[in-house]
Amino acid sequence: MVFNLFKKLKDGLEKTRKTLTEGVRQVLANFRPIDESLFEDLEEVLIGADVGVTTTEKILTRLRERVRSERVSDSSGVEALLRDEIAAILENRGTAGAGGPAAAPAPDAKPQVIIVVGVNGVGKTTTIGKLAHRYVSEGKRVLIAASDTFRAAAAEQLGIWAERAGVDIVRSASGADPASVAFDGLEAALARGADILIVDTAGRLQTKINLMEELKKIARVLSRKLPGAPHEVLLVLDASTGQNAVIQAREFGLAMGLTGLVLAKVDGTAKGGVVIAIADQLGVPVRYLGMGEGIEDLAEFEPRQFAAALFDSVGSPA
Repeated sequence: MVFNLFKKLKDGLEKTRKTLTEGVRQVLANFRPIDESLFEDLEEVLIGADVGVTTTEKILTRLRERVRSERVSDSSGVEALLRDEIAAILENRGTAGAGGPAAAPAPDAKPQVIIVVGVNGVGKTTTIGKLAHRYVSEGKRVLIAASDTFRAAAAEQLGIWAERAGVDIVRSASGADPASVAFDGLEAALARGADILIVDTAGRLQTKINLMEELKKIARVLSRKLPGAPHEVLLVLDASTGQNAVIQAREFGLAMGLTGLVLAKVDGTAKGGVVIAIADQLGVPVRYLGMGEGIEDLAEFEPRQFAAALFDSVGSPA
């Protein structure tokens, strides 16, 4: 099972791996003395893989220091250190960056309230369905609140995923106040003894300011009904959008205080290098990877496994 998941992850990161790993290995293929020109070539590869300028500079600064201090003199050693530095960034759980991560989730809260945010088209609806299924498989009672009342057919699409996951959904008429739907969902969750309430949200209103203010309103309404809510704010990002995902994460982080990220659409077109940039610049942990359209295609994010998949390791990582 672990091996199959690792293989699926490698397949999903095919585009990134071709850009990153093949680029790195091409730079190191005709190995020469380690000098500044080698690091400049590596810099070009990393930026081309959507790692971003700022994060690339940080990685290469550390790589230079370690190559010197550990007296690395061969290409395999340089590649191993580079992979290790990428994994270290992915494992970072600091508070740097816009907004920084919000307070840690409260797993003992009942219900645990999870707000899912993200722009339209990133895979938010499918992610909610997969997340609901995941919790149900753990024996949790789940309720979904369809608070995206601005997009036509949003509640209907979410209802289909709720049915697949075997969970109830609270919805209202199109155009209803999103915060009131979230409030109704929380009341229903409390009355029914639900363990988890997942609140869907709009991905676009008339302006970005309106969207962010609406999300803040939903959070305020929930907290008044249940102190401490929301316990989680998960941002869904499309893995194929590259550096644009960093911009989205920063904007949502400033408005909401994110507790985690879900990287959706990790398929052959994914620009997975952006995950490294997000982890470095925003300090918000990646929680899940969406790797297909099936309801079970949601995997917990494992930094070392992700780094191993980027570099096409043989077999499953330990």
